[in-house]
Amino acid sequence: MTATAHFTGDANPYGGGDPYADYRTADFPFTHLVDLADRRLGAGVIAANDEFFAERENLLKPEPAHFDPEHFGHKGKIMDGWETRRRRGVSAAQPHPVDEDHDWALVRLGAPGVVRGIVVDTAHFRGNYPQAVSVEAVSLPGSPSPEELGAPEVKWTTLVPRTAIGGHAANGFAVDEGRRFTHLRVSQHPDGGIARLRVYGEVAPDPAWLTALGTFDLVALENGGRVEDASDRFYSPATNTIQPGRSRKMDDGWETRRRRDKGNDWIRYRLVQQADIRAVEIDTAYLKGNSAGWASLSARDGESGDWTEVLPRTRLQPDTNHRFVLPGAVRAEQVRIDIFPDGGISRLRLFGSLTERGAGRLAARHAGLGG
Repeated sequence: MTATAHFTGDANPYGGGDPYADYRTADFPFTHLVDLADRRLGAGVIAANDEFFAERENLLKPEPAHFDPEHFGHKGKIMDGWETRRRRGVSAAQPHPVDEDHDWALVRLGAPGVVRGIVVDTAHFRGNYPQAVSVEAVSLPGSPSPEELGAPEVKWTTLVPRTAIGGHAANGFAVDEGRRFTHLRVSQHPDGGIARLRVYGEVAPDPAWLTALGTFDLVALENGGRVEDASDRFYSPATNTIQPGRSRKMDDGWETRRRRDKGNDWIRYRLVQQADIRAVEIDTAYLKGNSAGWASLSARDGESGDWTEVLPRTRLQPDTNHRFVLPGAVRAEQVRIDIFPDGGISRLRLFGSLTERGAGRLAARHAGLGG
């Protein structure tokens, strides 16, 4: 683990106005990667030893933490995060918690993968954040219960050793542990609150599952597809286009700024591995007055070489899922969608199957990551 920009000490008490005005943050080198703990991928906080003031599930909300200074309940101030009660010592003579005291939460990653960076966000926890945090990880098959994860024979790997952090801040940690993990154990020492947890990395799918499926979405995040680059991310990230499910609102897709030149916008994707594409879906759900006017799709097999047009420039309708059966299977590792002239799409689906070479590469990577 390499520490990047993390913070220590209290933030100032909230004095009114914008609660994020004095929020401490930094540019982290890993936040362009997939959040493996995204609820939309199926992540969940499956257990915690204490959630007296605020529920553990808040940790994985996709939106930034909200602060309402007037929001109180029977237990006290209600925070948009995970907050435990104050720990105490064992007696009047020993009123303070001991060094080993801590609270913990178990997080199931939405997509197993290689963790490259973690952000422990204490937004709005100004004087009630933990003194320090630590994060461990493990890889277990299936859907283990909290009790199974806590069994003595389960060996956890430390991703973030016990490290002091700051309140009302995005505390970032770069991780250099080249293995595949399925679950995290987040600990706060000795107690307090964390607003959000983000776990950035690379999806590492199970080859046995994809082989059993046969035909599947070759570019979906949960299957190991990813966005390599995009011309514009002004309103929303290009990664939204390969999230699970259909878009539920306009900003759940990809929308670019309005062009004032004669160019066009595009996204370039990397498939899970070399595959044969047989069908395409381009969805413009919830993009009504701002959907792309036309789209084309190109593919190439390998790191270089010419792009082959798979789908010629085709008129798109607003708020519509467009389906195309290709006349023949297209072998590819990379795909690029061009939209004309600007606007957006909500989802791209590329249905097909791995080639023998692609399946072999995927299996070799899985074994190399300890899967």
